Amino acid sequence: MNFAVLTIFPEMFESFWNHGIVRRAVSSDLITAATINIRDYAQGRHRVTDDRPYGGGCGMVMKPEPLAAAIVAARSRQPESRVVLLSPQGRPFDQPTAEALATESGLILVCGRYEGVDERICQDHIDLEISIGDYVLTGGELAAMVVVDAVTRLIPGSLGGEDSADLDSFSTGLLEHAHYTRPRTFADEPVPDVLLSGNHKEIEDWRLETSLIRTFLKRQDLLEQRPLTPRETEILKNWCQDLERIICAQSEHRADPLSGR
Repeated sequence: MNFAVLTIFPEMFESFWNHGIVRRAVSSDLITAATINIRDYAQGRHRVTDDRPYGGGCGMVMKPEPLAAAIVAARSRQPESRVVLLSPQGRPFDQPTAEALATESGLILVCGRYEGVDERICQDHIDLEISIGDYVLTGGELAAMVVVDAVTRLIPGSLGGEDSADLDSFSTGLLEHAHYTRPRTFADEPVPDVLLSGNHKEIEDWRLETSLIRTFLKRQDLLEQRPLTPRETEILKNWCQDLERIICAQSEHRADPLSGR
């Protein structure tokens, strides 16, 4: 996978390329990572990359000439790469999108700034627009880092264990199961006994159930959006039976005149 990031602040990526999973992937020749300074393709002594919008209004707009030239230069180096604009108007970035992008030979990530980019750039030079959320950022650099990190994790070998990415939250449509490590007891809370049992089947069942519990409590929308496996359906039905039993017990308790209620 070849990554090229087009930005007017390439220095923001110097640390990013040299830490964590991205650094290991670069060192292992799993990815290449480069930044292209859009200002290098601007004309004039001041290398201006923005100008006032036609029609008036506040803010500035990224000029089309230097941005188009930078994209053309990046395409010449990575002709098979898709050009992605990080933009609030883009499609929401999620795990399926990351998985789809991970199958590409390369990505050219264009970081917008100011009020946005000239619309003619979007029409003629951009393959895909992506948004990492419904909020406002100063520029697309942080969004580009998010995309690079999420996609790099999916490249075989980048995490060390081949199945590591498959077990992450959202990869299965559920939040990831609860995790514990040493010490065995912390703040009077012990590690669940099942994780110390050595019984891999019981551990797998426990992890699936805690994954379902977390998803139900924190992101019910995920459960509504994905088909359930027979085992997951069985677990949820067991919860329903347990809840019905608790509700019935409470009703009987309230009806008992000796209960003190």
